[in-house]
Amino acid sequence: MQSQDVASRPGPAPAGPVVDVERAEAALVEHYPRLVRLAYLVLPPSLGRNRRVVTAHSLTQRALPRGRAAATPVIPAQSTGRDGDPGYAYLRLRVLRTALEAGLTLKRPAWPRRSQLPPLLPQVWGLRLFPRSGGADELALDQRLSALSGPARAAYVLRGLEQLPDGDVREILAAAGVADVDDALEEADAVPAQYALLDSPEFDPCSLQARPTDLMRRRQHLRAALAAGAALLVCGALLGLPGEGWAPDGPAAPPYAQNPAAEAALDPAQLTKVPALAWQSAARSDFSVWPARGDRTGDTALLRRALAVWARPGETVAVSATPGTPAGGPPGAPQLLYAGTVDTARVVLLYDGLRIARYAEPVDGTAGAALDFSRVDGATRADAGAVVLSRADGNVRYLLAPWVKEAAERDLLKPDGGAMELTVTDGVTSPLASPLSQRTGACSSWNVLQTTDSTGTRLLSDLAELVPARLTTGHPGRTAEVTGERALHTWAPYSCWLGAMRSAGVRTVNAWSFAAQPLPDGTGSADWVCTRAETWRGGGERVLAQFRTPGATRAALAAKAQNVPACGARDPHVLAGVLWKAKAGDWYLLAAGTRDTDSITATGGVHGTSRDNLLAAKAKQGAQAELKGTLESGRTINGLQ
Repeated sequence: MQSQDVASRPGPAPAGPVVDVERAEAALVEHYPRLVRLAYLVLPPSLGRNRRVVTAHSLTQRALPRGRAAATPVIPAQSTGRDGDPGYAYLRLRVLRTALEAGLTLKRPAWPRRSQLPPLLPQVWGLRLFPRSGGADELALDQRLSALSGPARAAYVLRGLEQLPDGDVREILAAAGVADVDDALEEADAVPAQYALLDSPEFDPCSLQARPTDLMRRRQHLRAALAAGAALLVCGALLGLPGEGWAPDGPAAPPYAQNPAAEAALDPAQLTKVPALAWQSAARSDFSVWPARGDRTGDTALLRRALAVWARPGETVAVSATPGTPAGGPPGAPQLLYAGTVDTARVVLLYDGLRIARYAEPVDGTAGAALDFSRVDGATRADAGAVVLSRADGNVRYLLAPWVKEAAERDLLKPDGGAMELTVTDGVTSPLASPLSQRTGACSSWNVLQTTDSTGTRLLSDLAELVPARLTTGHPGRTAEVTGERALHTWAPYSCWLGAMRSAGVRTVNAWSFAAQPLPDGTGSADWVCTRAETWRGGGERVLAQFRTPGATRAALAAKAQNVPACGARDPHVLAGVLWKAKAGDWYLLAAGTRDTDSITATGGVHGTSRDNLLAAKAKQGAQAELKGTLESGRTINGLQ
């Protein structure tokens, strides 16, 4: 559909495209997560994270036009909108308008608008819902946005999340009923343009963490319904519990009951602190031999808060965990890896044999504390080289393993550019630019951490988790570290696709060049690379098949799959295809398999057969085909979708 100019204004309905309920419903289903994220970001943070989540879903679900054949004038889609869909543009305007109304101050003489009241639906009883926590950058951005007015937040979100120019932002805000659009844009200018952070899990109300509400209060209410006297006795017993009380635990929730074993795990005096040189004589090299470092390893109050929050995070604590990582308290006294002040936060890193937990709080209090978990069971020396200490202003700092001798920053997109040495103080690196801070869709660099120890050099990439992912190259089962000119040049065209693997619990990512295919027009040979991400939990693997033509600096995504053994050590085979346009204008279906592929057959929109691992067949633009390959062993494989 062709994009059009904005044509809608408050007041009389203008002539223009219309959206019936069926079209709007299709747009809602397709773009629901995007619309809910927009509502969540525009809603006032004063509502609290749980109510913001529920209200965002409610406003989005109420955005459909009424009636089965409603003819509703809309703002036509912008050229940078959701694929030029007028249905999406209409829903976006409805969601934006009601989210702005929800932030208006209630006035006594006037009846409140529906969006200003707690939503009737959806409702969740007995649970608090909130998005997964991001890093320090996301927390800082959320605080800056909370200081803006509703229209200014809307302007910032339309610029960053929707990537609209200011002219289109003005039109949409005016149509949503904003009285002074210029003031809103000027106020939004005061917040740094960290637009890539708006796609963070921190602002995704469709990917949620769940925690119980106050369990003790619910139990007390039940007992009160049965016998008021018994409820009073229970409350009195809880209030009279001995000990230091709740205050020393900072932002932790109140304890549910006295449990001697659980209390012992929360005693800072019981923390395991490994001596500085123990790793040199240890039988294994992993997180269990990291010494305790930092300038606050003796800060008993800080360590007590970190342990208490780990055991029972309070309502104000932002909790996140990589997929497959349990978020419960430690089974016993954990090991202290780090306690110190980093940038503008006090940070504590703890390890319990299965997980690394990072507790962070501002240096001027405990409001805004965060707790992050990452699964690291089975870590080897190669996997246990670094842990993220902090993210601030688009940069990341790492705590390095004690065996790391040198650390440097390298841009994967510039394999010939060399590495820039990092300063390391007590195991903590100087800040390096995180590749995840780039604006969505932009990829001008991909900075990774390069570590060197007595066993060799490794590259580690920040993928929005506590433990960076290790990058490798080569045939599955025989992978090698990314060192040397050839390996670096292999990774360069494919590194920007690492962003598709963020926040997935990734342990390693391997890039394997499995085929080279001469192009039908004789302009050279194209490369086929399979990129596979292995996770700490042993499931949820992600596989990307990528295609790069001669002279191209970036690769194109040909196919992707998840939870499949293809391109891995268990099944080192892959088959993928792509539609390719020659310079003369002819379209072809190009397909490639691993070297032991005996034949490839294409059916559906394109028909063709090859007697080796490469297929080139004439096709039409937009054609769809199914690929099947036969290996030399006689086994049949399907193409990645």
